[in-house]
Amino acid sequence: MKRTFVLGLAITAAVTGGCKKKQAAPPQAGSGAAAQQDVPKTRPSQQPLPQLPDLELAADPKRAEKIELGHALFFDQRLSGGNDRACYSCHKNEDGNGGHDPVAIGSGDKPLTRHAPVIWNVAYFKGSFYWDGRAKTLEDNAKGAWGGPNMNAGKDNLDKKAAELAAIPGYKKLFDAAFPGTEIKADQVANALSEYERTLICKDTAYDKYAAGDKAALDDQQQRGLDVFLGKGQCGMTCHAPPYFSTAMGAEGGVYFNVGIGTDQPEDKVDVGRTKVSNRPEDWAAFKPPSLRNVTKSPPYFHNGSVAKLEDAVKIMATGGIANKNKNPALADRGLTDAERADLIAFLGGLECPGKLEEPKLP
Repeated sequence: MKRTFVLGLAITAAVTGGCKKKQAAPPQAGSGAAAQQDVPKTRPSQQPLPQLPDLELAADPKRAEKIELGHALFFDQRLSGGNDRACYSCHKNEDGNGGHDPVAIGSGDKPLTRHAPVIWNVAYFKGSFYWDGRAKTLEDNAKGAWGGPNMNAGKDNLDKKAAELAAIPGYKKLFDAAFPGTEIKADQVANALSEYERTLICKDTAYDKYAAGDKAALDDQQQRGLDVFLGKGQCGMTCHAPPYFSTAMGAEGGVYFNVGIGTDQPEDKVDVGRTKVSNRPEDWAAFKPPSLRNVTKSPPYFHNGSVAKLEDAVKIMATGGIANKNKNPALADRGLTDAERADLIAFLGGLECPGKLEEPKLP
C-alpha cells in the first residue's frame, strides 16, 4: 500500500512543482498583507505534464505476422468451448472496449464474478494482469481467459483447441507465417493474441495532445478539471497518476487499493481481491486501479460493475470511498464542490480514446 501512495506522490510532485513551498518573504513596508494574498497560485494544468512513453518490446522478426494472426483470433468465437464467445465479446467498441454488463458474461451465457475492464494500453501493466494481478504476463492472461469460464475452452484442452484452429486452411496459412516450422499449441495462440493486444495503444487523447503542447486541446473547464485532478482531488496522487492514469501501470507487480466497493455485505460474501493471490490480510478486498482512459465511454464502473454512472463513481472516490476494515488510508473526503466535480468529469472526457478495434475478415 505504501508504494502505491509514494508512486502517485512522486508523479504529482513532478507536475505541481513538489510538495514543499518556499516561505514567503516578510511584507515590505507599505505592501500590506492583502498584496501578499493576491499572488496567484501555480496551476498544475499549466505545468509540464508527463506523456505516455513508448512501449518497450523485444525484437521479433515475426511480430507483424503474429499480430495479424492474433487480430483474427481475438475476434473469433471458434476459440471458445461453445463457439459462442470471442475475446471481443467482452471488449466491444460500443462499450469503450470494456464490458457492457456489470460482470462479464462467459461462454454459455454464464455470469462471471468481475467486470471486464477497458484494455487500451493493457500492455503497459508489468506482471499484474486481471483485477487482482494474478497473471504475470499477457500470455498468462490470455490462457486464463481462454481456458477458464470466460471462453470455457478447458484448461487441459487448449493444445487440442489450438491444433484444431491451426488445421483450418485460412488459419494454417496465418500460423505458418507467424510460427514457421513450429507445432501449434496453446502457447502460440496465447502469444499471437498478446502481440495483437500490445498494439492497442491509446496515446492520442485530448490530454495527450495538451501535454505535448497543444494548449487548445483541453477547453477551460477541462483545464480546471485537470487542476482538481492533480490538486485538491488528489486523483493523480493516489490511484490514477498520469500519463497512464493508473498507478498500477508501469509498476512491477502492480499496486492495489481497497476503496470499499463490494464490502458493504456479509464478510464471507466479499470478493477478497488481491488477498486471494498474495495471501496477505492487508490486501483484503484490494484491487488494481484501472486506467481512466476511455472512462467516459465504459460504464459501469469498478471491479464488480456496481456503479452505473460516472458521476456517482467520481463522487464515491472524491468523498473517500466506502468505509470498511481495510480501506486504504490514502483515501479521504476531498471536499469537492459540485462545480469542482463537474470540472473533474469534464476533464475525464479529455481521456477519450479516438481509435477503435477493427474487425478483420476471419479465415
